[in-house]
Amino acid sequence: MTDVMTARGARPRAAAQPVRWAADAVAMMREGARVRLDYSAQSLWRVDRMIEEIRREGAPYAAVESELRGFGAYAGEVIAWHTGAEWWATGGEHWVRTPEGRLWDPIDEARRCFGGHGSLRLLCRDAVNGPGR
Repeated sequence: MTDVMTARGARPRAAAQPVRWAADAVAMMREGARVRLDYSAQSLWRVDRMIEEIRREGAPYAAVESELRGFGAYAGEVIAWHTGAEWWATGGEHWVRTPEGRLWDPIDEARRCFGGHGSLRLLCRDAVNGPGR
């Protein structure tokens, strides 16, 4: 497996795209919404609220699909930073695998948030707390 160099050091190649998507989401929030994201679990409150605002404004999914992907990737990075999880990819889909072997799909959770049925903050809480923590 090929590794990718990031601010956190060498990471599996599967992390390349999600890391970039997350960084884009951080920049978009900082420049467009004047909201600072710091890769903390608490920052996911702001992301959940931003997704809710976008949903309430009635934006069509197609218009915000890449932003949702970025928000999900950001949540995945938060999970990775706090648990030592790694990104896994297959068939164009990306998941986060926590050290105990559980798979999490933060990108799909961002889509669920947009539909009014999910929470990146709660997904992160569950992933960080994991079984036996």
